[in-house]
Amino acid sequence: MNKLQEDVVQKNIELSAEFSRYLFEHPEIESTIPKDAQIVLLPDYDTELCASNRELGRAIESRGEKVVYVRIGRLRPKTISRIESVAVEV
Repeated sequence: MNKLQEDVVQKNIELSAEFSRYLFEHPEIESTIPKDAQIVLLPDYDTELCASNRELGRAIESRGEKVVYVRIGRLRPKTISRIESVAVEV
């Protein structure tokens, strides 16, 4: 696998994890996705990844499989912790 392919795989792993977290918070979205469909994520903020994933989706469709495209507008900045407030008592 070349560097570009590795980057695409890594970005898709991260994006898939974020989409899974999103589904936990918005379960109504999951009910709109057919169980037998492949999900292809199209990040608007990353044109190269979007194009690569669209190509992947077309390849899946050409095999006769169902594809659901999910457009991702943007990602919030990464944070190390989700904790908002801390009080330390000694």
